[in-house]
This record gives sequence, C-alpha cells and structure tokens, in this order.
Amino acid sequence: MAVALVTGSAKGIGKAFLLALAEDGYDVVVHYLNSKVEAEEVAKTAESFGVRTLILQADITQAEEAEQLVNESYQQLGSIDVLINNVGNYVHAPLNDFKVTDWHEMFDSNLHSTFYICQTAVPLMHKGGRIINIGYAGSEKLVARPSIAAYGIAKTGVILYSKSLAKVEAKNNITVNIISPGVIENSISKPVEEIPMKRLGFLDEMVGAMRYLISEEAAYVTGVTIEVSGGWNL
Repeated sequence: MAVALVTGSAKGIGKAFLLALAEDGYDVVVHYLNSKVEAEEVAKTAESFGVRTLILQADITQAEEAEQLVNESYQQLGSIDVLINNVGNYVHAPLNDFKVTDWHEMFDSNLHSTFYICQTAVPLMHKGGRIINIGYAGSEKLVARPSIAAYGIAKTGVILYSKSLAKVEAKNNITVNIISPGVIENSISKPVEEIPMKRLGFLDEMVGAMRYLISEEAAYVTGVTIEVSGGWNL
C-alpha cells in the first residue's frame, strides 16, 4: 500500500489533499500542531475509505520535531511515496510595522519546515516518490508586495529550493513540484475583484492539480509550478 504524508492536514487545503489521497487508496499521515480534534475527525473520515491512518503532532518549524514526524511515519507505515508540504502561516501587515517575530515565523513555517521535512523524507523514499510543495501565485515574478513581503520572499524560497531538489533527485525517480494557489475558498482575504476569472478557487481544483502531479502521466514532470489562481497575479 502506498503511503502519503501531508503536513498541516487537519484543516483547509491540507485536509482536502489528505482526504483525496485516502479516497485514492493511500495510507495517510494526518499531521497537526494544535488542531487535535480536527485531526482526529479527518483521520476518521480517511479510515472510511479503508486505508490505514496515523495521527501525529509536531511543530515542524523545529528541525528535531520535523525529523521525528517523518521518522515515525516511516516506522509505522513504511516508505513514503507522496509528500506534500502544506504548512505555511500567513501574515498581512504594513512593512514598516512588521514585527521581527512575525518575520521569522514566515520563514520558519513556510520555508524552513519544508526544508526540514524534505531533508529527512527524501532518503526514505526507497521506491522513488512525489513531492509537492506549496507556493503562492506570482511568487516567481519577484513583484513587490510590501504588506506580505516576508510571506512572498519565503514562498519564492520554497520555489527555488524545490527546483534545486528536483534537479538533484531526478536520477532517483523523485519528482518535486510546486502548486501555487491564488485566492481559494478558504483564503483569509478574498479580493475577488482582482481575479480575472472573477471568482474564488475551489479546494477541489487544488486537489485536481495534486492528483495530476502524483500520477503516472506526470512521471516526467519535475521542477515546475502549477498556479491554481484564475489568472490572479499574472
């Protein structure tokens, strides 16, 4: 049975990814930081698809806890076939008023956690595998967004790291790609008027991109970014 680990999978996009993977027959690791009740509910739903589930709590902004999360997943369920790094907090504030703690949190939760998880998981992908990291629509364009500067810089870092990892691991049959959402139905801010398609994105549309990137049809696709954004930030 194939195994999938989705970080931050008790709620939102992570939950949607995890339940889709369970529906497709993957044994799944439900990871959470504070949302224990929600994680247990997600696991219960995943189990209804007849797969094994594992619920693990970890603060993956800490390297040791990230490593422990991956190792425990491996020990209990086996080799990881699909890894989705979904954790990433978001802070919107005037640049001149941005707190140092918030600045560091953006990098710790979005970029550093992705690095920590991948560095531990990749050597355990014995059969090859699929890694998907979560970016942000428009992050590759290096456009100034002062109110989310730290978030934007961190997500650009995720994209550059993902491309580097993709190049290194291609020979090992591990693909590394990025899904960059725009304004999704569960987004904190919803500036629909700025979106060319004039609507929010749906979680199912994020899941569709994920399903493609882990499919056999995408076995030759690595180091790319798929923007699920309705044309936002083009």
